Amino acid sequence: MPIKLPSDLPAFRVLEEEGVMVISRRKAARQDIRPLKIGLLNLMPKKIQTETQFARLIGATPLQIDLTLIRMSEHQTRNTSAAHMETFYKPFQEVKDEKFDGLIITGAPIEHLEFSDVTYWNELIEVMNWTQTNVHSTFGVCWGGMAMINYFHGVKKHMLDAKAFGCFRHENLEKASPFLRGFSDECVIPVSRWTEMKQDEIDQANGLKTLLGSPETGPALVEDKDHRALYIFNHFEYDDGTLKQEYDRDVEAGTPINVPCHYYPNDDPSRAPLNRWRSHAHLLYGNWLNQIYQSTPYDMAEIGN
Repeated sequence: MPIKLPSDLPAFRVLEEEGVMVISRRKAARQDIRPLKIGLLNLMPKKIQTETQFARLIGATPLQIDLTLIRMSEHQTRNTSAAHMETFYKPFQEVKDEKFDGLIITGAPIEHLEFSDVTYWNELIEVMNWTQTNVHSTFGVCWGGMAMINYFHGVKKHMLDAKAFGCFRHENLEKASPFLRGFSDECVIPVSRWTEMKQDEIDQANGLKTLLGSPETGPALVEDKDHRALYIFNHFEYDDGTLKQEYDRDVEAGTPINVPCHYYPNDDPSRAPLNRWRSHAHLLYGNWLNQIYQSTPYDMAEIGN
């Protein structure tokens, strides 16, 4: 089954050309199917790139997905046109009376700030509380996952001496987890962050289980069963060239930055990077959607009850 997107959304054409099954909302209305309603709260500055990355992953399963793009109500983006935001995004205050089978909260390049110093923190608290009554399962990604685990459990983020940057091997710590069905004993995940969550602090919190972790970059994927949530601090959704774009940007700006580890062949930035995480990315998001499909109420009014 396809992912349901507006036919004029830039991601529609990109994914269609890649062979991802996409369907316009007009055609989807003719199908007698209850699609999974998934929200994407997009906090990243490059909205179009991010929405395409996540739509690619959640659109690759046999399930029909109805994707709703959501933004913070008062925060104005400077990197995406106002016309795009007005056409395709709904402010949170407009959707908070709706129910969702799943919600993805993306990262944001604000990890140097204390959570309480983020301009939209109060509304994000409202979102996180809302997930407990209106969302069946929530997936917090990078800073979004850090914000959730901090809010619900008090686990702190810690600044690193140097940026964790590159593609790092992670160990499968819970082979029986339904979210890791089909995973190898190890997988590679892109990492790009100046902060970390510490495993011992996660262990001290109630109800958390680390599913993927790296000796180099620490815990990566954490299940929070009590809050029906997953938190991932790294970037399975990244395109082949996302780390390259970040590296080239910093080099051009004169910002001190290391070559991303284990990304370019022989760590040579003049060579094309290799994507070694794509299959596990699809597995993880497919498993998440499958768990939602198997457990979400058919009557969406019952979500959160």
